[in-house]
Amino acid sequence: MTLTTPGLLFPAISLLLLAYTNRFLVIAQLIRGLNAREGESIRPVVVAQITNLRKRIKLIRTMQVYGVVSFLLCTLSMFALFIELNTTGIILFGVSLTCLSLSLLTSLFEIHISCDAIEIELQSIENKPLSNRVSRNFVE
Repeated sequence: MTLTTPGLLFPAISLLLLAYTNRFLVIAQLIRGLNAREGESIRPVVVAQITNLRKRIKLIRTMQVYGVVSFLLCTLSMFALFIELNTTGIILFGVSLTCLSLSLLTSLFEIHISCDAIEIELQSIENKPLSNRVSRNFVE
């Protein structure tokens, strides 16, 4: 394995961490919006959303941790290969790939939970009463 092999992961991991940060910022914005919109009382649908958002924040933190560890191990792998510790470099690269895989699997789970959040919103919309004008259009 050459020094450039771990180097190939640098742009991928960097973009992945950027995507994770964007997901975190969107969730933080949603939470701030919920807080401002709900005021002193909380609707039941918001309680369900809060539980979902908490899970997602924890998962995003886990995704970021595995991503950063992967990036760090990839760097150490390159350093080990640079100083001609080939076996150490290969092992570090393998562990880096494992951490990257764990990060991606966690991301997949977070996406699944994100879809659950949308389902909660859809159920909330379905539970609202139909207006007379809309219900007449469906009947006709």
